[in-house]
Amino acid sequence: MTKKRRNGGRNKNGRGHVNFLRCTNCARCVPKDKAIKKFIIRNIVEAAALRDIGEQSVYKSYILPKIYVKLHYCVSCAIHSKVVRNRSRELRRVRTPPVRHMPGRQNNNANNANQGQQQANKN
Repeated sequence: MTKKRRNGGRNKNGRGHVNFLRCTNCARCVPKDKAIKKFIIRNIVEAAALRDIGEQSVYKSYILPKIYVKLHYCVSCAIHSKVVRNRSRELRRVRTPPVRHMPGRQNNNANNANQGQQQANKN
């Protein structure tokens, strides 16, 4: 039978068993290596209210804390909520990670990922 992916959609390699996680969206049991993981760093207060709080605050240089959340999705929820997309057979072979947009930082890996995409598009 033909294989769609060389890793079978998992990152298990030599391990026989992997613990399960619960999908944050639908609570489905998903193996830890198969789950799509997304790490979100976000301000506690949204940007619209940030200025109002800064004006009303007694402390001038107070930095509001951030929320750090690691989300785990099952494959179907990740596709449905557009965390990941399905790719064509040729683009599935490209193993370079996609370009990560981080405001305020320059990413040297962005050029490498773009070159991988361009090579796949040429073929």
